[in-house]
Amino acid sequence: MNRSLLNSWKEAWPGALELWSRYTKLSQPTWLFEATEEAGQGLTGSFAAIRLNDHRILISLRQIEEYGLEDYAPEILAHETGHHVYCPANLLEGGRALAVALKALPTFEKMAPSIINMWEDLLINDRLVREHKQRHPEIYEILNKKSKEKPSLLWSFYMRTYEILWGLRPGRLCAEELTKAQEGDAHLAARMVRVYGNDWLSGVGGYAALCLPYIDNLKSLFEERLHLLFDTEGMGEGCEVPLGILEGSEQEIVHPSVDPNVVGKEHASESPSEENSEVGGTGGQSREPFQYGQILEALGLKLDEHEAAVRFYREQALPHLIPFPTQETEESKEPLMEGLEPWDVGNPLDQVDWMESVIVSPRVIPGVTTVRRTWGQTGGQEKEREPLDLDLYVDCSGSIPNPQKSYSYLTLAGAIVVISALRTGARVQATLWSGPRQFDTTHGFISDERLLLRVLTGYLGGGTAFPNHILRDTYLEGRTKRRPTHILILSDNGIDTMARNDEKGNSGMTIAQQALDKAAGGGTMVLQLYNDSFLQGPFAKQARQMGWEMFRVNDWSGLLDFARKFSKLKYGREKVKR
Repeated sequence: MNRSLLNSWKEAWPGALELWSRYTKLSQPTWLFEATEEAGQGLTGSFAAIRLNDHRILISLRQIEEYGLEDYAPEILAHETGHHVYCPANLLEGGRALAVALKALPTFEKMAPSIINMWEDLLINDRLVREHKQRHPEIYEILNKKSKEKPSLLWSFYMRTYEILWGLRPGRLCAEELTKAQEGDAHLAARMVRVYGNDWLSGVGGYAALCLPYIDNLKSLFEERLHLLFDTEGMGEGCEVPLGILEGSEQEIVHPSVDPNVVGKEHASESPSEENSEVGGTGGQSREPFQYGQILEALGLKLDEHEAAVRFYREQALPHLIPFPTQETEESKEPLMEGLEPWDVGNPLDQVDWMESVIVSPRVIPGVTTVRRTWGQTGGQEKEREPLDLDLYVDCSGSIPNPQKSYSYLTLAGAIVVISALRTGARVQATLWSGPRQFDTTHGFISDERLLLRVLTGYLGGGTAFPNHILRDTYLEGRTKRRPTHILILSDNGIDTMARNDEKGNSGMTIAQQALDKAAGGGTMVLQLYNDSFLQGPFAKQARQMGWEMFRVNDWSGLLDFARKFSKLKYGREKVKR
C-alpha cells in the first residue's frame, strides 16, 4: 500500500467537497489497493465509481498509479462528488434518464448507461473546468496516450466536444479528423451542455439521439476508454426501487439540430442533415415491462423478471387509484366510560389512571391504591364504514399477453382495483386462471399487496377453463361467514367455461349462483368482446338472470377506463345498509 499516495488523496477530499458546496456532506471514499478488493466492491473496468445506496465513492489507488493519475486527486474526487450532488444525484433521476435514453437508442439499448454517463461527465467536467480551473483536459490527454486502441468515432466525437467547450487547440484531445457533419455534431453537443447545464435530464434524449450514428460505428459496445470512465455502473445496487422512474419516458425525442433551445427558433424548423437524421424511437408504447426491467438492471437493481413486473404494474396503477366502495352499517360505536376498577402490577402501565389513583389515596401504592377506567360502547352519530372485500379472477389463457414481457391491460386493471381495495382496509383474494387445473391463487383473502400483485403478474398461457372449484371452495365448502364480498371476473368469451361441471360433477352455473348469493356483495364480469352477439347468447342471459352484471370492452385497453370507474359504476355513493 502506498501510504503517501493515500494521505495526499485524503487531504484533497475536503476541498473536492467544497467545490460543489460548503454544505456538501459525504463520507470519505472507500480506498481500494488490490484487484481482489475492487472485484469485491463491484468495481470493474473503471478506477472510480459511485454507489447511491450508502452515498459512497470508490477509488482504486492501484489503477490511479497504473494510469499515472496520482497528481489529479482534486479533479477525480470533485468529479465523483459531482455525480452525487449534480447528476444523476439520486436513483430516481438516474432511472428517468435511462428510460428516455433507451427510447432514443433503438437496437443499442445496452449502450444507454454509457451514453448517459458521457452526458453527465460533460456537464460535471465543464462546470469544474470553467468555474474552478481544474485540469480535466490533462487527464484525458494522459488516458489517450495510455490507450493502445485506436479511438472509435464515438470517442473522437466526444473528445472534440470537450475541445470546443474549453477552447482547446483542435487535435489536443481528438486525434482523428472529423467530417464537416461530425464537426457540426460536436458543436451541437457543446451547445447542449451550456443550454441544459441547469436541467440535465431534459438534454438526455437529444444527446442520446446525437450519439446514435456513432454507436452504429462501434466495433465493440464496450470500448476500453469508455469503459474506463464508466463510473456510474451498478450505482443503485442495494437500493429500493424508487417510484416514478418511467415518468417522462413518453416524451418525444428531439434531435438537437431541430431543438429550438439549442439552435434557436429560426433554425429549429429546418430538417437535420441526412447523416444525423436518426433520432431514435419517438412513438409506440414506451412503457413496457421488459424496458422497465432493463432500467432496473442498468441501475444495478438485481430483480428477477417476475419481481420487476410486480414493481412495474404497481407504478403504472398508482396514478389511476380511486377509493374503493364501502358499505355502511347502521351506526358506529363510540367509547363510554363506565367506572373504575383496581389496577394490578400485572396490567399494562399505560392503563393506570393516575388522577383517580391520587384521589383514592395521596400515597400511591401500585397494586393497592391504583385504579384504571373501564369502558363500554354507545351508539354514535356517524355511520360506520365497512370495506367491501374483493374476489378477483383474471383470465390468463393462451390468448392473453404475458404481462412480464408485454404491456397487459388485464394485469394493470387488476392492479388498480386490488390496490384501491387494500387502501380502504378490504381483503382480497386473487386468482389467475387458464386451462383445467391451471391456476395460481392467494388461497384466501389477504392484505399482502406484493403477494397479490405477484399472482396477477404471473403467466399460465394454457387453455381456457374457469376455476369453478375455487368459487366452490371459497363460498360453499363450510367456510365461516365473512364480510360482504364482490366477485370480479376479467375475461373474454372464454368465461362461458364457467357453465361446465366441476371435478365433483357439480353444475358450474349452480356454483356461480350460490357463490354470488353467499358473497352478498354482487358480481361483475368484464369481457373483451368484438361484438354483442355473445351477450345475447344463453350463457350471458342466464348469468344476468342470476344477478351478475356484465360489461363489454372492445379491446383490452378499455379495461383501464373500467378499472378507474368501477367503484362509481357499480356502487356510486349510495349508502347501503346491512
